[in-house]
Amino acid sequence: MDSKKTVLITGSSRGIGRAIAAKFAGEGYNIVLNCIKNFDMMHEFEKELKAGGTNCISFGLDVSDYYKCEKMFEEIAKKFGGVDVLINNAGVLSYGLFNTSKPSEWEYLIKNNFFSVLNCSHLAIPYMLQKEEGVIINLSSIYGVTGASCEAIYSASKGAISLFTKSLAKELGGSGIRVNAIAPGAIDTDMIAFYTKEERMAIENEIPLLRYGLPGEVADMVYSMSKNTYLNGQVLLLDGGVY
Repeated sequence: MDSKKTVLITGSSRGIGRAIAAKFAGEGYNIVLNCIKNFDMMHEFEKELKAGGTNCISFGLDVSDYYKCEKMFEEIAKKFGGVDVLINNAGVLSYGLFNTSKPSEWEYLIKNNFFSVLNCSHLAIPYMLQKEEGVIINLSSIYGVTGASCEAIYSASKGAISLFTKSLAKELGGSGIRVNAIAPGAIDTDMIAFYTKEERMAIENEIPLLRYGLPGEVADMVYSMSKNTYLNGQVLLLDGGVY
């Protein structure tokens, strides 16, 4: 069993999750990748990490399903002992008027954005309690703090993550487990590829730095948060100064 620390990053085949995985790999961690559909992309990334000397395993499964998560954590325990750092990054985005949306869409968003965080946190905590240390970092959003028109359910799911983070931090702090969240603003990833050129420019013009954030900048902040031993129960904005 490896003596290095192990980090699980959900939703890590591309974008922010991939950047976070690459950052932790560069710092010598064992890496556990996860995605729900971009399997080829994830497996190519896994090969890249292994070629660079990183111990890495990957799981193509839906982390909004508790029992699938349970099997994943059993395999991680066999390979690495358990998860020392959990990055709950998996999530989906939806845009549209609430009054024209459907209950099936609400369920899809809440399950993928919030239940995935509950599932993985619940399964990671026992190992962390045993070691009397651990780190959980959740990916919220500025809209989980401020709310957003035409993204009511998305905002609500991210707001739930923010309050869950603060509550769990109070519950686990005495056990040596720190729980924090990062709330990114507009980050240049495939997730916002549906914006038109005009929409992209309008958003950029509202950001004091006049540009989108980069996945690597999120990854740097997540890693820094994981190493700060007095940071606990915080939801930190990374939005270029919008709020």
